[in-house]
Amino acid sequence: MDVDAFVVAHRPTWDRLEDLIKRRNKLSGAEVDELVDLYQRVSTHLSMVRSSSSDSALIGRLSTLVARARSAVTGAHAPLWSEFRKFWTVSFPVVAYRCWRWWLGSAIGFTIVAVAIGIWVASNPEVQATIGTPSDIEQLVNHDFESYYSENPAGSFALRVWINNSWVAAQCIAFAVLLGLPIPYILFQNAANVGVAGGLMFDAGKGGLFLGLLTPHGLLELTAVFLAAAAGMRLGWSVIVAGDRPRAQVLAEQGRAVVAVAIGLVAVLLLSGLIEALVTPSPFPTWVRIAIGVLAEVAFLAYVVYFGRRAVAAGESGDVADAPDFVPTR
Repeated sequence: MDVDAFVVAHRPTWDRLEDLIKRRNKLSGAEVDELVDLYQRVSTHLSMVRSSSSDSALIGRLSTLVARARSAVTGAHAPLWSEFRKFWTVSFPVVAYRCWRWWLGSAIGFTIVAVAIGIWVASNPEVQATIGTPSDIEQLVNHDFESYYSENPAGSFALRVWINNSWVAAQCIAFAVLLGLPIPYILFQNAANVGVAGGLMFDAGKGGLFLGLLTPHGLLELTAVFLAAAAGMRLGWSVIVAGDRPRAQVLAEQGRAVVAVAIGLVAVLLLSGLIEALVTPSPFPTWVRIAIGVLAEVAFLAYVVYFGRRAVAAGESGDVADAPDFVPTR
């Protein structure tokens, strides 16, 4: 081995690794990945020098550099609070932000279907006759719809709502394994249910009551469902148009991102369930209840946009496999 030529060829790599080691507590995610890569490459260099040269000075320098790099890479596991913080400031919002087109498309499609069915039901007595008898419809619009939100204790009702909403979102997440193909049907079913109820209530002159009871929790609740649907459908489309990348790799990466959405939506749906149990049936004026729902919705969207945009700018993907289980240490 020509030691001088070897040193000239690889010195920039060694200098770069040393620089990363010195700044190990202030590295970005990309620089942490680079640190690991350079550690592996310089370990190979050390092995080559040991087997082909007797230059003790060079062997000593590379041995020290590799030992320091190993300590930086494997020195300590990231604390739980750090992982928790990264999930809520990076992993979840960046996935939500990246699929905003699918998210918005789901919301627009849902709204169009719900409004169209509502108008159809409200303007056609024949359609209403297929839904139920006049006494059944009267019971629904005059009693059942409103009492649904107050007939049970708030705690048990919140739990039941959370389970129900989580189930709808879970179906969207679960059907991601089928490339998201059944998800539009799930959205259509829920849009049809909202449209039928809205059509009956508006036809009975109780549109204000309908919106006053649905809006406080419905904004955040439906937003969560749309996000779950968007993540599932985006996964399917990514696999279909994988380009030059192996479809199995795309499926794995997007699947891990969908997991991040699923975990995040547990908290979002819990909040919407609490609003439905505590705010919707409360004695507050309608405008106050709606204002609380709008505030929760705006806060969630602002959270996603702020942290999601920042994470995208930093090159984050939301793939949980990208998150290291260690932090560089001294």
